[in-house]
Amino acid sequence: MVLRGSGVKNPRMQEVKLSDGVITLSPLRLDDVQAHLAGEDELLVRWLNGGPGTREGIEAYFRHCREQWDTARPLRAFGIRMGADGVLAGTIDLRFAGEGLAPGQVNVAYGLYPSWRRRGLATRAVLLASQYAANEGGGEAVIQVEPDNPASAAVAQRAGFTPGKPTRSKDGTRLDRYIRNLHAAAP
Repeated sequence: MVLRGSGVKNPRMQEVKLSDGVITLSPLRLDDVQAHLAGEDELLVRWLNGGPGTREGIEAYFRHCREQWDTARPLRAFGIRMGADGVLAGTIDLRFAGEGLAPGQVNVAYGLYPSWRRRGLATRAVLLASQYAANEGGGEAVIQVEPDNPASAAVAQRAGFTPGKPTRSKDGTRLDRYIRNLHAAAP
């Protein structure tokens, strides 16, 4: 894992740059909005976003993400980036508090844009984000997946998560839970 500074306004947010040599995770920025909108497809809308994005909505959400970083709030949203130019391939976020999470648990949610899928990048992102969560005091990572989303469940399992007790979202949707001790050795 590599941490680097970039000399921007909030050093805590801007210094976070995680890399495994193939992908890099760094905080989402407003200049990522267009790439996100261009990469959004039916699967991201269904499994992650909850509805099609608009420029205004994505900008508001990315500002919210930045505010979360700036004020050390529970959300840490990263862009999954490829190559020296940092092309946005998807997103991954960590929530250090929230509904259905016990103290020390961190929710992990991720999505890749269509042209970047089926390359093992989501698994790499989950591993990097899990390492970051452990360094930030998380004890256990949780991935919640609808049963009709086997690709996301496969990512969880490849990243060393094991099935936990299923739960239900606020709207009653069944969610399969995958759990990983963040202090156990990486797979």
